[in-house]
Amino acid sequence: MATGFEHILHWRLLPGSHPFPGPDGGTCINEAAIVAAGLPYRTIRSSSDCPPCFSAPLAAYALGLNDAMPDDQRPRLMAFVLRLSGSADTPEVEERRVRFLALESIRRILPPLLDRAGFADLAARCDEARDLDAGVSAAHDAAWRGGAIAQAASRQRDWRRGALASSVARSAAAAVKSANYSRCAAEVAEGAAPFAEGVWDSAATILHEALAIGRRAPDIDLVQARERLDAARAGAARTPAVSGR
Repeated sequence: MATGFEHILHWRLLPGSHPFPGPDGGTCINEAAIVAAGLPYRTIRSSSDCPPCFSAPLAAYALGLNDAMPDDQRPRLMAFVLRLSGSADTPEVEERRVRFLALESIRRILPPLLDRAGFADLAARCDEARDLDAGVSAAHDAAWRGGAIAQAASRQRDWRRGALASSVARSAAAAVKSANYSRCAAEVAEGAAPFAEGVWDSAATILHEALAIGRRAPDIDLVQARERLDAARAGAARTPAVSGR
């Protein structure tokens, strides 16, 4: 995964949308990508707000990760700031990306969570899924089982078991929806992260690999990108910043 220049850009990523970047950066990943590419700044509340040169499923997944990651993990998304503008491709390629994000979230992120919950059979089905239909079927069964156990645990006041089972139900249900909505693929990671190790590493790797499908974003000169980001910060000193998503 491309890394190594994040510290050079001197930009801080934050959850939520931002009408204008703060003095330290203070935008989401897609807003930072807009600035770095030299495009007119705009507030991003969903992937539909991104410029048409942004791949909608990749922008949706990146935005979901941006809002879900804890503060100490979010800076890893700076590795993608120069890779989103210009990534839009044909409808066929965008559909491939949607399916990739969904299937890989099921194959890589759900199994550790399911193992932690004691659902080894479902973890194996997710891990071994070779197509999206098989993956969605396994995720659907995991959502049902997690929900049933969460209800039983609640009746027994077994809060720890209930929290884990609820996390399974939430993440697996998001995995089912991710077959159509890439933002939900990020919700798989969000639900699993409190109970499984390495979730954010896996999520960032999935984004990196999804960006390799179809058209690659054109190279953006690093010096120019930093100058644009610095200029936006300078403008922030003269423009009050308001945030919220």
